[in-house]
Order: sequence, then structure tokens, then C-alpha cells
Amino acid sequence: MAEAKVELKAVYPVPAKVKAAAHIKGKEAYEKLYKRSIEDPNGFWGDIADEYVTWFKKWDKVEDYNFDIRKGPVYIKYFEGGKLNVSYNCLDRHLEKKGNQVAIQWEGNEPGEDMGLTYKDLHEKVCKFANVLKAQGIKKGDRVVLYLPMIPELAIAMLACTRIGAIHGIVFGGFSSDALRDRIQNSEAKLLVVCDGTFRGAKAIPQKTSADEALKTCPSVEKMIVVNRVGDKIKCDWTEGRDLWWNDEMAKVDANCEPEW
Repeated sequence: MAEAKVELKAVYPVPAKVKAAAHIKGKEAYEKLYKRSIEDPNGFWGDIADEYVTWFKKWDKVEDYNFDIRKGPVYIKYFEGGKLNVSYNCLDRHLEKKGNQVAIQWEGNEPGEDMGLTYKDLHEKVCKFANVLKAQGIKKGDRVVLYLPMIPELAIAMLACTRIGAIHGIVFGGFSSDALRDRIQNSEAKLLVVCDGTFRGAKAIPQKTSADEALKTCPSVEKMIVVNRVGDKIKCDWTEGRDLWWNDEMAKVDANCEPEW
């Protein structure tokens, strides 16, 4: 049987529609940008930062570095002295023009389990969870650990932390209680966000039980907020005064939360 011949081309033209919407229109434009980035890195990266990021306070210096160990420790710094808010840049600045566009499209464990969140939807949920965190005493500089599977609440919790200036650490949802414990102890986190459980195929896998075990030797954690993911498919132990359901706490707060700069 003769093999079909495939004609290979060295260059494939970019469709006009794609080219028209591209940030860089062609090889010549790319080379011009690259040349400037090498010859004038401060001006190049300063312009990029001005165009794509909203700043509460502009930086004092675009870049600073030392690669010579004879002059001291090696370091790289960018935009030192600048102040911004990640939540504001991811959400607020897009609301006017893109508020009704999809920001997150999530597909769950089973076919048909999906969710689309617009920028407006996501902004509202992020602001509400930021207020939940504040209601539990979390403030700028406090540490929060997120021990969640790949669900929308993970992105919501992460952006909520950035909105109020809390430092978040994401721990892979499949890690053991020992691995979770070590990360909580190292960060001295005050609050943990977890699921009651998660799914592996059709099977419900406990997750809060690992968190409960980890917290036996994590005295820094004052509250655990629990996302109801699997419902009554598994047993979920509860510690009164510490454990709080995500949905219950979200229902208590409003959707107005100014970003922390």
C-alpha cells in the first residue's frame, strides 16, 4: 500500500483576522521591539507596565540587579517601590468593557457539570469572600492556606486574598495531611480553606479529614472554611467554633470590598 505524501511548507501565512488582532503584526515589528528591549530595557518594560497594569503608586526604578558576587549578594528587582493590587488588575479594570464576558469557564468531574463566570460574577464572589476573610479577622500580611481541588472556589479564594493584601499559599489537593501540616506550620497561616471532599471518577474522596489531622499540630490556624463539594457522599467531622461552611459565610456578607493597595 502506497503511503500518502504530505506536502510540507516552510511558511504558513497567518490568517488576516488573527493578524489584525495580534499585538505584534509581523517579524519586522517583533525585531523592532526586541531591539528596544535590549538597548533600553528600562524604557521598554516601563512602557509595558504602564500599558497593561494599573498602578496605585508608580515605581521608583524599573529594574535593579547584581550578578557579580564580588559586589555582594546576587539579586534581581523589578518595579521597586511600586504598589498595585492583583485582584483589581484581574477584575475591576475589565468590568466596564468586559463585565459580561466569561472570565472563568469550568468543567467538573462529570459530563454536564460546568460553570461559566463572567467578570461581574467573579468580581462579586471575590469581593464577598474577601469580606468573609475580613470577618474572620484576616488582614493585610496574614497568611491563608488554600487546600482545594480544581474548582472555581480556588480562584475566588486566591483573588480574595490578593484583594485584602493577605498572603495565600496553595497546597495541592492530593497532598497528605503531613505535607499540608508542614506548609501550614512554615507559613504560620491563620486560616485554612478546604473541601469536604473531592471526586476521582465517580468516587468521593475525603479531603477535610486530612485537614483535620494536619490541624492537630497547627496551632496558628484559627478558622477552617469548608466548601461543600461532595455533600452527603462522605462523612464530614466538624469542630464547632473553628469550622465554617463556605456558603453560610458568603450569605452573611455584601459584595462591596475595596482593594487594598
